[in-house]
Amino acid sequence: MFTRLTPMTLSLLMCTLLALVLFSMPQLLPAEEQQALTAADLIKERFTSEDARSWVTTGGDSVYSYDMAAVFYQKRDFQPAWAGSDSRFAQADDLLSAIRQAHEEGLPPEYYHIKAIEALLAALRTRQENNLIPDPAMVADLDVLLTDTFLLLSCHLSNGCINPIMLKAEWFAHNEKMDVTAVLEKSLAENRIKETLSDLPPKEKLYTRLRQALVRYRQLAAQYPEWPEIPFARPPLKTDMRDKWIPAIRQRLAVLGDLPAGENMGDQLYDTALARAVISFQKRHGLEADGVIGAQTFSAINVSPAKRVRQIEINLERLRWSFRNPGKRYLLVNIANFTLEVIEEGETVMTMPVVVGKPFWDTPVFSRKMSYLVLNPPWNIPRSIAVEEILPKVRRDRHYLLKNNIKVLQNGNPIDGNKLQSIEWSRLSIDNFPYQLRQDPGPLNPLGRIKFMFPNQFDVYLHDSPNKGLFQRNVRAFSHGCIRIEKPVELAIYLLRDSKKWTSEQILAALKEGKEQIANLPQPVPVHLLYLTAWVDDNNIPQFRNDIYGRDTMLDESLPGNPLPAEGGNNPKAP
Repeated sequence: MFTRLTPMTLSLLMCTLLALVLFSMPQLLPAEEQQALTAADLIKERFTSEDARSWVTTGGDSVYSYDMAAVFYQKRDFQPAWAGSDSRFAQADDLLSAIRQAHEEGLPPEYYHIKAIEALLAALRTRQENNLIPDPAMVADLDVLLTDTFLLLSCHLSNGCINPIMLKAEWFAHNEKMDVTAVLEKSLAENRIKETLSDLPPKEKLYTRLRQALVRYRQLAAQYPEWPEIPFARPPLKTDMRDKWIPAIRQRLAVLGDLPAGENMGDQLYDTALARAVISFQKRHGLEADGVIGAQTFSAINVSPAKRVRQIEINLERLRWSFRNPGKRYLLVNIANFTLEVIEEGETVMTMPVVVGKPFWDTPVFSRKMSYLVLNPPWNIPRSIAVEEILPKVRRDRHYLLKNNIKVLQNGNPIDGNKLQSIEWSRLSIDNFPYQLRQDPGPLNPLGRIKFMFPNQFDVYLHDSPNKGLFQRNVRAFSHGCIRIEKPVELAIYLLRDSKKWTSEQILAALKEGKEQIANLPQPVPVHLLYLTAWVDDNNIPQFRNDIYGRDTMLDESLPGNPLPAEGGNNPKAP
């Protein structure tokens, strides 16, 4: 707690002076009264008066990191941190440079007091050039603004602008914590403001490549501020067809980099070269890569570069939340791409399609360490599924449980014989269901032959699936939140490759035996469940996906406004 000055202890003159200073109106005071308080006095008043929290503003801007700034200044007895002995704020220029570069991370510089800082800094330096004594109120204003900016920007660069726990749709994402007030103190002492801030964003390729893509799409957005919609052709366009909109499609795909620009850009024939470009575009947008220009392909082609810029900014924010130190070897599930990748020393060594949660059964975003596998797992059926999906089937067919190898338990003990036959299923409901259902291992078990466990509060895990046909679908959101994987045996052999007990032969033998067994991993392996609708792949190709859970929309509404537009470009109309 901070010692607070009570207005009752101040003279009327002091109260009047303080009120004027706090509302950034020092010019209304006589010069001798301006000098009555030092910058340190004014900073202390900003953080210790009884109503400080409700009205602390400097230079017309709100102080966003009030609590952290108060702690920072209390540690230094409220002395200015940036002014220096000559009150020239030498390190302010480095902070301004870092603010201007924030747009490279998808962050708007105007969110970080840039205009107020520039104005106050220029005014103070002008006074010094005219041999005038620095105004203590202006010094206090600028010092607090610079501190607030560093604290705010450092938090945003290292952990993101938004606390993901506050976004219900994201469920959870882990943020690493750091004492940014100590970071600021050290950076000022070592004169490393700009270097410190530049070190804070993630350095993983997934982040740095997407940041580079932001530059390219901003340039496209500046060059093509207008992006007219190309009407959906009916029937869908296929190879060897002719259509008046083919030239517009050619030009659009050339701008986006899928089609090399050539002399036949005005040709209305859908030729093989255009088909290759369409397939390229479809692949990197997660569409059915059939070369047919249907409704979904038209819709993706009509998404403007400006919207892609915002999509990239949103996904950079997600990566700042939870992808700072993924590990040397880890599993990465991109929920929006329905894909699992195994990454080792920065290289993808295995990839496979997955099935994720259907809308309203969203797969959550989080990171945990996988520690063991369950071979031939039983399925402890969640109560919601038991009541909402299985109970109606049992009512229609009393032999459903037997046919599907499902046991009924009460208080953890199996029910069989006459007691099982006496259950009146028609009288059971979500409010009256005193049983648990468990499906034994076998070909009908939806968990398949292997379950991959990384304990978490959501009870989400990776598992095999007997329904292999779903992996051939383009959009694979069919589960109740857990992640079904296409190649469970291959993944199990990879994860247990250093185990002396579990060789590939032993794994296959255990699966064939059909008995439930636990296989502990030699070393825990991090698992990262992410939701990325924009990224750049290992071939440096920008990838975009549909927002299947509507999470982009929610995050877009929560983030600060669009950053500064890209410089340059002659703003021609889009093709």
